[in-house]
Amino acid sequence: MNSPKSVTVTLLETSDTHGHIYPTDYRGPGDKPLGLAKLSSIIRKERETNPSLLLLDNGDLLQGTPFMYNYAKFDGRSVHPAARALNALRYDAVVFGNHEFNYGQDLLKRAIEASPCPWLSANIVNETDGQSAFGQPYQIFEMAEGVRIAVLGVTTHYIPNWEEPAHIQGLSFEDALETARRWIAHIRDTERPDAVVVCYHGGFERDPATGEATEPLTGENQGYEMCMKLEGMDVLLTGHQHRLLAGQLNGVAFAQPGFAGQAIAKVQLEFERTADGGWYLQGKTADLIHVDDSTAADEELLAMFAEDEKKTQIWLDQPIGAAEGDMTIADPFAARQADHAFTEFVNRVQMEVTGADISCAAIFTNEARGFKERITMRDVVSNYIYPNTLKVIRLSGRDIREALEQNARYFAPDERTGDLQVSPAYLEPKPQHFNYDMWEGIEYELDISKPEGQRVTKLERNGSPLDPDATYEVVMNSYRAGGGGNFDMIKDKPVAREIPTDMTEILADYIMKRGTIHAACDHNWKVVY
Repeated sequence: MNSPKSVTVTLLETSDTHGHIYPTDYRGPGDKPLGLAKLSSIIRKERETNPSLLLLDNGDLLQGTPFMYNYAKFDGRSVHPAARALNALRYDAVVFGNHEFNYGQDLLKRAIEASPCPWLSANIVNETDGQSAFGQPYQIFEMAEGVRIAVLGVTTHYIPNWEEPAHIQGLSFEDALETARRWIAHIRDTERPDAVVVCYHGGFERDPATGEATEPLTGENQGYEMCMKLEGMDVLLTGHQHRLLAGQLNGVAFAQPGFAGQAIAKVQLEFERTADGGWYLQGKTADLIHVDDSTAADEELLAMFAEDEKKTQIWLDQPIGAAEGDMTIADPFAARQADHAFTEFVNRVQMEVTGADISCAAIFTNEARGFKERITMRDVVSNYIYPNTLKVIRLSGRDIREALEQNARYFAPDERTGDLQVSPAYLEPKPQHFNYDMWEGIEYELDISKPEGQRVTKLERNGSPLDPDATYEVVMNSYRAGGGGNFDMIKDKPVAREIPTDMTEILADYIMKRGTIHAACDHNWKVVY
């Protein structure tokens, strides 16, 4: 029988699934287009049509849902759910994400030991000897007809800027780009693979299409520079940023499949046989396969975790604390017009856990109802619906005034009645209540009767006018800290520090430690018209 003249190898990549196995966001009922159970159905179909296939996970697997939080906090000794999922879906390799360290190294090591596939880590090394701290730097896979694929794992080296020092004690995080450069050369020289895939838990610091910087060039994300500078790399699988990307840059196929299992990346490598019987990579494509409402969840996977999910749902509805005083949100629109006990609580927590003097936070949706006297974990995740972390940004007094002017654009006077209303720009094409912040640590007033850009009629701190040239540390969610919501005056400002834990976990821990929280409101701001 003649050997085939061409071979196609398919790579499937998940990333930033953040513990989403079931198709739920744990905030309310209904089947959501996300999660590993739905991706499993896609993976199954891909395996039927692409027999030469590698399934890779690009990190941030162990943290991010009440399901994983419940395991880490209250179980932690049985086989890790992530390891069980890796086994059930037959993953070939996993790369470390920054959130793998959130629950400490003991839990992480148990997850690694229980996993059926290697965890790849070239740039996370021991401080003592510089050797790979976990697993191995890379893996060679023998595919159909002897095609050899090298998969190298690297992780953003910015982890020490976020993680609790105790969680990464004894570890050193080497520059991801330089590590990849060194290991690619080693792999090419010693392993002679037919293709090199770099699986990088990091993202793009520049727009792949234009080359324009999309964030401060701190080194947290180096995907663009990798594509432009690394010789011998054929594919770059990325993550960390939760973006949906697929394409080619400088001859390198790249992809990033969002987060929470909303999509899976698919890269196909076309090999042609050479005259000496070897293989030559002659073509590659990168695409995303999205989960949608028609994607069925894998019933076998759901059944495997049914008992764990049941425990999680019971836990979500158990009380974690109590509220003394009124912290309910009867009318979200009214709560956005004057200081409210619920938003003051969120801001006070943000200030306490970060040490910042000033804070801003939002009521994300009109479905938010605050806390009743009995507080459950589901109450926390229903009010704080986004997987945000916290960043402390250094802003000038002038920046803060500009940010408040941007907030004031949320409101508009009703020309017919003169009443206050939400600006149409914040309702269409979709509601954007999350792009209006309420601030603590300053005293201010917004007058909506005035022209846009002139609505901040009072801005003080401790009774004195805020100095426009002074620098203040302000804590906010990670989305806003990146300038999201047209807050350009915040984008690219210096980051003083970051708390990498999801805000839902921060709030839950705060309430559980105290048992009872107390409603308070210092009425430091209001909106007039």
